[in-house]
Amino acid sequence: MHVLITGGLGFIGSHAAIILLDAGYKVTILDNLSNSNIETLSRIIKIAHIKPDFVKGDIRDYDLLQSTFAKYEISAVLHFAGLKSVKESFLNPMDYYDNNFNGTVCLCKAMNSAGIFNLVFSSSATVYGDQDSMPINESSLTMLPTNPYGRSKYMVEAFLKDLCSSNKDWAIGLLRYFNPIGAHKSGKIGEVISTTPDNLLPSINNVALGRARFLQIYGNDYDTSDGTGVRDYVHVVDLVEGHLAALEYLTNNKGINCWNLGTGIGYSVLEIVKSYEEVSGKQIKFKLLPRRKGDVSISFADNTKAIKELIWKPKRDLNEMMLDNWRWVTSSNSQKV
Repeated sequence: MHVLITGGLGFIGSHAAIILLDAGYKVTILDNLSNSNIETLSRIIKIAHIKPDFVKGDIRDYDLLQSTFAKYEISAVLHFAGLKSVKESFLNPMDYYDNNFNGTVCLCKAMNSAGIFNLVFSSSATVYGDQDSMPINESSLTMLPTNPYGRSKYMVEAFLKDLCSSNKDWAIGLLRYFNPIGAHKSGKIGEVISTTPDNLLPSINNVALGRARFLQIYGNDYDTSDGTGVRDYVHVVDLVEGHLAALEYLTNNKGINCWNLGTGIGYSVLEIVKSYEEVSGKQIKFKLLPRRKGDVSISFADNTKAIKELIWKPKRDLNEMMLDNWRWVTSSNSQKV
């Protein structure tokens, strides 16, 4: 099977490319390099020992998508391309709806024209918003995202459900995943180290590497064990193995399908800091600040449905997530992105 990976040079997409290549799939990567680096392509080749095809471009470029589908015998798409910062989404909601929603509509139009109907969509647990009961399962109420990023993901999900209802040829998997962290065990690829990260672990990395004086922790008055927010963290390799399982499931199952990808375990911000300190040997100084707009207090997954239907289960614990992350951030590779 030949798979197109949109956003395939990003954090999750690059790991997915390696997993698919290792599993014997043919891979074409489409990426506009707005939040990634072309150097990642050479690293994928070094790890997988296979060169995927690469197309530089945007999912909103319909003509480019048409020519890509005409050139390569693609039969399925893993769709990672999109903007993902909660904080940024409040500042630039127009960009988020344009990239995430309009981009997906354009992609599906081109797929439909080319007769390609298998799609795995990178959704998010943010579609659930702030839930009263935990863990969150796939039947939990959506329509309550607390930020424009989450609402853009919810809108895409609604569109894809309508698409499946209108045309029975489609087989679509909505993967609502929680908080991907870690890196490939080789230390050759991982999450880009930004100078102004929006997520917890990249922010901790910057403190450990001396790029920031302290970690900003938003809110210590949540109804949790230590007052800080609780999240479900899943190793990025476990996550992409879930995408492979979903891709295989869709070959025999039409219609819309939805799965949570998470460990089912919630860790507070301070618990993550402690684990990081133990693995790295670094002291992480932090500063407590008021709650941040758009954040939820507690979020962790009920992954029963994915375990049962996809025959998938996360294998890597928090310690391994931290070790692989630390191996990446202290490698020479991470300093070049």
